[in-house]
Formats: sequence, structure tokens, C-alpha cells
Amino acid sequence: MRFRKIKHLEARRNKCEELRIDCPLPDFDLRNLDEHYSPIDLKKVFKNNNPLVLEIGCGKGQFACEYAKQNPDKNIIGIECVPGVLVKACEKAKEAELQNLRFLEMKAEYLSIFIEKNSVSEIYLNFSTPFPKYKQRKHRLTSPEFLKIYKQILIPNGFIVQKTDSAVLFEFSIESFSQNGFELGEVTLDLHNSRIEGNIETEYEQRFLAEGLPIYRLKASLKKSS
Repeated sequence: MRFRKIKHLEARRNKCEELRIDCPLPDFDLRNLDEHYSPIDLKKVFKNNNPLVLEIGCGKGQFACEYAKQNPDKNIIGIECVPGVLVKACEKAKEAELQNLRFLEMKAEYLSIFIEKNSVSEIYLNFSTPFPKYKQRKHRLTSPEFLKIYKQILIPNGFIVQKTDSAVLFEFSIESFSQNGFELGEVTLDLHNSRIEGNIETEYEQRFLAEGLPIYRLKASLKKSS
């Protein structure tokens, strides 16, 4: 998907500097990153030890902002790799004056380098790019390569919640989670006609609902032996 360039990007980023976690953008091979970088000190960022929640691919921040409002006792980080999209999320959080929400401009591949191991209680994957072609499957955020990263940063009883409109991605995810150390629960092929409560809608979700499309959802928890 292509994203339009936005005007005055740098100026707008600077105005939201307090909401952005400072992190270098590595140019090295992934295999060598841990020789050059260490995890971000998130206790210094949030100034507390509250549970840590990540939304990977936070987009314009609708979910992250609402989740932060509803959970003031948790620290939330929105992860996004598109600068023009992320600045809009920062602006939304700044307007809402949310103290427990920060943003990190980063690809998910780097999370195990910059996020402390066994520190994340919840991960949300909301309408990730489905990469529908079979040859693209390694890029899906629920591929075994990414699940290995999540298992490193999740706490022992941590979990992942995924929502998508893509049947291809959802079927792939169910198989991938099941084969890589996760137990599935709260699986539904039609979230908005299910009994699952507390759903926070995203921008994409609202659009898909307006088009009459079903929303697929699951919760994947780490197995005790993982």
C-alpha cells in the first residue's frame, strides 16, 4: 500500500517529540544488531513499572489512543514504520493528553533488539498487511519468524490479539500460532456478531464494517512450556 507524503513532516514530528521514543534506525544486518544496540530503558520513558502493551502497526493511532484512555494503569507503545502515518498518531495522542502512550518508529524485525526480553504483557496486531501471495508469507506479522521475536519479548503469561479482514492471513495465522508455541482462544470468524466484549474499533475496521465485511479475531497465549 502506498502512503501519501504529508506536508511539513519534520516540523510536525518535532512538535510531538515528547511522545516519540528516541531510537536509532539501524543499517546493519539483523544478525549483528545486538553487538551495537541494547534495549530501550522504558522505565525511564514512562517513569513507572506498569504492564507494557505493544500495538505493532498502529497506523494513525485510533486503537492505541482509545486503549490508553481505557487502561491508564498500563504503558502502551504504538509501533509504526511509516513516518507520515506515525506523526498523525502522535498528534492524536497529544491532543488527547495521554500520559501512558508513546510511539516508536520501527520495523517489527527489530523489536527483540530494542525491547527488553520478557517485558511485554500484550501485543495487538490490528489489520496488518496481509501479503496474500504465498511467496510473501515470510513478511506476514504472524509468520514463524515474527512469532519467534514475540516469544522473546512477551512475559510468560503474555498474549497476542489479532484482528484482520483477510481470510488468507487469518487461516495462515491460526496454523502458524498453533505450530509455534501458542494456544488459541477467543477465535471468531465474525467479531461483531460474537460474544467477545470490549472491542476497540480501528479506522480500517470501521471501513470494512461499512462495506459489510466480517472481522476475524483470535487471541494467542504462550504455552506454559514455551
